[in-house]
Amino acid sequence: MRSGIIAQKVGMTRLYTDEGGHVPVTVLKVDDCEVLAVRTKEKDGYVAVQLGAGKAKEKRVAQPQRVQYAKANVTPKKTVMEFRVSDDCVIPVGSQLSVNHFIKGQFVDVTGISLGKGFAGVMKRYNFSGDNATHGVSGTHRSAGSTGQRQDPGRVFKNQKMPGHMGAEQVTVQNLQVVALDEENGLIMVKGAVPGFDGTTIIVKDAVKKALPKEAPIPAGLKTKEQPAAEVKAEAAEQAPAEEQPVAETQAETTEQAQAEEAVASTDKE
Repeated sequence: MRSGIIAQKVGMTRLYTDEGGHVPVTVLKVDDCEVLAVRTKEKDGYVAVQLGAGKAKEKRVAQPQRVQYAKANVTPKKTVMEFRVSDDCVIPVGSQLSVNHFIKGQFVDVTGISLGKGFAGVMKRYNFSGDNATHGVSGTHRSAGSTGQRQDPGRVFKNQKMPGHMGAEQVTVQNLQVVALDEENGLIMVKGAVPGFDGTTIIVKDAVKKALPKEAPIPAGLKTKEQPAAEVKAEAAEQAPAEEQPVAETQAETTEQAQAEEAVASTDKE
């Protein structure tokens, strides 16, 4: 079982196929998703990896978390989550996950917080049919109807479907297909709609009801960290061959050396 990945919902668009058809996709952005800690069975009783994504202001991060980020050699994160993994899918601390964690055509499960709908009636919330439009009905066309019985039991049972707050809850959409990946910009494009508004945090995992493709990277698709520009220039200077001297300077040095040897030879003869 591999780790999931933390992404951000950007919005929806469409991609065109070679045949001319179009596929509606949701664009998810992966922003600095790094491993902060590893949970082991010996120490914690279970195996998991702790991931962080996004950027948080350092002044808004508590001191204990600052120490944790410093040990992992990562910047403070806006979102932190844990993912249960198998023993062979543990990721080293400090590693950065890439969109190549998934492959094109793979099925994934996407989890997010749904849009809040506010206070809703039973017709919108539970798809009730409502009361009759005519035949003596007046003013109660969208009502729930009877919610209880008679004197026995004399109460309304628990979990009765009634008007109330709708939405703003965790929703998982299963078996969404990965249509395209953009490693340069850190984008994952999945077919269909994803719960939540634009900018919300989204969790992307391997589909539970579909087999993991053999091409999927184990333990994860990691991103190689870029070296600072100064270090790259220094390495290039060390590996570069020594510069050749101009031809004129080389000929002059050869002439001076020959003249010096002739002077020494004449002195020896005298």
